[in-house]
Amino acid sequence: MTDDRPGGFLTLGDLEAAAAAKVPAEVWAFVQGGAGEETTLRANRDAFHRRTLRPRVLTGVDSLDLRTRILGQAVSAPFFVAPTAYQGLLHPDGEIATARAARDAGILGVFSTLSSCSLESIAESAPTGDRWFQLYLQPEFGASAQLVDRAQRAGYRALVLTVDMPVLANRDRQIRGGVAVDAPAPVGNGPDVQAPSRAPMPDGDHYTLRKETGATWEIVDRLRAHTSLPLVIKGILTGDDARKAVDHGARAVVVSNHGGRQLDGAPAALESLAEVVAAVGTEAEVYLDSGVRRGSDILMALALGAKGVGIGRPVLWALATGGEPGVARLFSLLKLDLATVMAVTGRTSISAIDASLLGTPRW
Repeated sequence: MTDDRPGGFLTLGDLEAAAAAKVPAEVWAFVQGGAGEETTLRANRDAFHRRTLRPRVLTGVDSLDLRTRILGQAVSAPFFVAPTAYQGLLHPDGEIATARAARDAGILGVFSTLSSCSLESIAESAPTGDRWFQLYLQPEFGASAQLVDRAQRAGYRALVLTVDMPVLANRDRQIRGGVAVDAPAPVGNGPDVQAPSRAPMPDGDHYTLRKETGATWEIVDRLRAHTSLPLVIKGILTGDDARKAVDHGARAVVVSNHGGRQLDGAPAALESLAEVVAAVGTEAEVYLDSGVRRGSDILMALALGAKGVGIGRPVLWALATGGEPGVARLFSLLKLDLATVMAVTGRTSISAIDASLLGTPRW
């Protein structure tokens, strides 16, 4: 039977199941898996479920404006494509399909060091789109600097440094699924580009790590000295680290636990958001990813102080269900969902969203 659903799914609630039906089991384990027993993976969704929103009535909502700015860039909505690796595992067009859909929707796209397509081909496929480059540190600084230089030449407008992966976590579901944890697919950015280090290797009573795992805040200073691109630090869960990021020149930080894929037992990203916002004040923008699925999730994050919200796994699901049209449908449905919850809470613009729309937590 032919699936004639637009983009392969009808609603946001259909998306995950639609993707699961199309993706090979081992790839699905890679996409869906979290660290350890996946308690943090589940906590990300629980944090949104625990929150409540206060509806407002007779507020004269006759038009809605989702437009905003993220690090000065005008975007059509306050969410963006979070960087996810190896999108070619989900669809042959991979990141190129995602970039085109994001461009057409006026959505910011952040693309990974470990993309299946080269950063240049992503830029060339959607030259008028807004895009940032996410960097995993390479064993030698020179290799990291070359990636940054390529991104700047290709027109990427910011550098997103991921800092929460000194080593890859033990992702039990992914390991059982049979996808190698260090390099499950070819990297479009070149054969010499390396994924973050595997787990520490035992050496008697000591464990050895790859060179980049010993990075300190000095690496942020070196990157700032090397490039004029604004620097965004991704993987922050504490006010102390957020403050250090700002002190070392970051223009923004992303509150993220890597979608529950790194430290099992880490707090849900949403639960860390208020602490980070308070720590940086007005000196930097704060974004959030990890566990975001619907417009109500985006609204909650904005109410707690986020300026933008990253969408990770749902982009992969949409890509798997229908390629570029699937991702385009995801963006359309997310905008509609966000507009709907804004209307019911009496907010007509992104600037009108604040903590007063949050109700008493359910537990």
